[in-house]
Amino acid sequence: MRKYIIFVLVPILFMFGCTKKSTPPQEASFVNGASGRIISNKLQGWGFRRTPDGPEFTQYQKEQMNRYGCIYKENTKDKNIYLTFDEGYENGYTSIILDVLRDKGVKAAFFVTAPYVKGNPDLIKRMEKEGHIIGNHTVNHPSLPSVTDDEKLLAELSGLDRLVYGICKKNCKYLRPPKGEYSERTLELTHKSGYTNVFWSQAYVDWNNNVNADTAFSKIIADIHPGCVLLLHAVSKGNAEALGRVIDYARKEGYTFKSLNQYNFKE
Repeated sequence: MRKYIIFVLVPILFMFGCTKKSTPPQEASFVNGASGRIISNKLQGWGFRRTPDGPEFTQYQKEQMNRYGCIYKENTKDKNIYLTFDEGYENGYTSIILDVLRDKGVKAAFFVTAPYVKGNPDLIKRMEKEGHIIGNHTVNHPSLPSVTDDEKLLAELSGLDRLVYGICKKNCKYLRPPKGEYSERTLELTHKSGYTNVFWSQAYVDWNNNVNADTAFSKIIADIHPGCVLLLHAVSKGNAEALGRVIDYARKEGYTFKSLNQYNFKE
């Protein structure tokens, strides 16, 4: 039986993770049965400080990301950009985004939930056919640390995998934690289960679809940087309409758009 110790969480600041902040669950530090090491389930919200030289991460963040093989920002001076989209629901713009990516020759990653997959099988098929990555955003989009039963947490992932496999006969290997919320426990559990957690080094408040194409363009290009993992939400009309301009601008500035499969983990 798993042993645990209960603590009280302090408030955590979040940065641009999907749609809503969640109420932090009670923290439990679990004892790893194999090693006896205490693994914290303290909820952490992904965030960083913006600087003129790019995003700034804490040493603790970098150590955790590297320990569990996470993607968040490529450690490079090369002007690489990794384009990712979160897909909680379809708002009519994904086909436009796919048209732009096809015409510009850019590959992206789309992180999808179960309702999205069930409601949009043709878009899933098209993503796969055109060479994009289909990533796991869980079945029900829960904050992962709140799912304290390991089997239930893994069911959130395997359930989504089965749906995707049923459509395009491919498994998901990349995972984006819903709302950018995670813990050391969830990083270890998902990493041991074969998933690569994907965070980001650039995002803006775009999931509420309240920006036009010009504003979206300005916000996106303001913070691109070498090794950028760019998070956008496909529900935003502004993102869809600005995407072609963003790609053209970035390329003019010497950037190359790459697939997550090309991400260099070397520190």
